[in-house]
Amino acid sequence: MEYLLVFILIFMLIAAVVALWTDELLSAVVAVGAVGFGSSAAFLILGAPDLAITQIVVEVVTLVILIKATIGVGVRTISGRPGGRRLVLAGAVVVLLLTFAAFSFIGLEPFGVPVMDRIHDAPSITYLEKGLDLTGSANLVMGVLLDFRAYDTLGEATVIFTAVLGALVLMRKKGQAPVADPEHHEEGE
Repeated sequence: MEYLLVFILIFMLIAAVVALWTDELLSAVVAVGAVGFGSSAAFLILGAPDLAITQIVVEVVTLVILIKATIGVGVRTISGRPGGRRLVLAGAVVVLLLTFAAFSFIGLEPFGVPVMDRIHDAPSITYLEKGLDLTGSANLVMGVLLDFRAYDTLGEATVIFTAVLGALVLMRKKGQAPVADPEHHEEGE
């Protein structure tokens, strides 16, 4: 499991580098989409299917919007490379982020060790022992989702609703300009 996660993270890094260094705007959009889909796969491997599903929905809608915007505009090849100051600044930011990540990961337990089982007042124990009294709901899953994690659930529902609404706006027929048929244009009709 760890090796698969490392493989996905390496894939995401390569896609991010491709997005930064490619000369074609459409290729950069597709590479950014690959990073997003990689993060949803990482969420799934780490045991967060709700985040994975939300990430996939948002990624698909975002990718459709970006591809439509890229294809709809006269796309030119990006020319030139960033100057020396920009590269130094970007390198400093990357080093800072990697240092922060390294210090953050030092305190973590090894992968796969359930941290919450060792805590006496773990949320799972509280939910099971006091869930009915605290929420008034016999269904503990719904009690947790609507009482203890209400803002998280509201946020996920809002993200999914917004993504579906964005997809519907993109797919609508009303308000779109008709596409000219080249055969009828040549005949003069």
